[in-house]
Amino acid sequence: MAWLFPGQGSQVVGMGKALAERYPAAARTFDEANEALGFDLRALCFEGPPAELDRTANTQPALLATGIAALRAAIEAGMTAEPVCAAGHSLGEFTALVAAGGLALADALRLVRRRGELMQAADASGGMAAVLGLDCEAVEQVLAGTGLVVANDNAPGQVVVSGPLAALADATERLKAAGAKRVLSLRVSGAFHSLSMRAVAPDLAAALARVTFHPLRIPVVANVDAELHREVSDFRTLLERQVWSPVRWASVVRRAAGEGATVFVEFGAGTVLSGLAKRILPDARTVTVSDPATLEEARNVLR
Repeated sequence: MAWLFPGQGSQVVGMGKALAERYPAAARTFDEANEALGFDLRALCFEGPPAELDRTANTQPALLATGIAALRAAIEAGMTAEPVCAAGHSLGEFTALVAAGGLALADALRLVRRRGELMQAADASGGMAAVLGLDCEAVEQVLAGTGLVVANDNAPGQVVVSGPLAALADATERLKAAGAKRVLSLRVSGAFHSLSMRAVAPDLAAALARVTFHPLRIPVVANVDAELHREVSDFRTLLERQVWSPVRWASVVRRAAGEGATVFVEFGAGTVLSGLAKRILPDARTVTVSDPATLEEARNVLR
């Protein structure tokens, strides 16, 4: 089994609410989040408004809290199966580190709040788009000389590009001419996972330096290098690099499979990572834990 935790884009108003109503461990997670952050993150997750939840500085702690609430609910419900590794997509890597014991929840929440503020304040002249129907190599060939880069290699036929908004329109036409079925703009405030985020790195590194990291109970596969890491000290550098480097998600999932994972459990909002895992590894089994119903469906797998 591998544990997966989603990133920005999976947020939805109401996330975590049903789990918190049913499982005290999930409810306590949101209590801890409110105390750590000094504002009502619970209300933002449960009630919105959507525009506020979609603000990067809010989205990141909201998704982290929801992912840990889902994991804790599963443990309260009797989950005993231990994973061979954990991984998270972009912001979800911080959630994975909490799940693996490498970061305290309160520290991680404050850290991703700061990360979100930095990313939100970065150059807003950039954007991102999902390219459907082309593999990473083909997209890279099309992007040559455009100023755009591959930001996420998510799965075969699902690649996210990042860079100047002014270049996206022309690149969209070039990608479609090369065979892309669709090119969809993403609701983000900048060109994440591109060199335009390099300006964020020093302040993020300073925030990481102030946080206490703890030994990992579970190894974590990193976004930047798709390698299995057992030493938490590795992540001070990896998390700084991650904000301006591509997320090698397809390689992350394959690396987890190389460790023996045949079942992938996505904790938190949405089903994005479960869907990607099936595209990367068609024979893999995927389950999600996002509410009491999905937790019940996953119960046999989690024991």
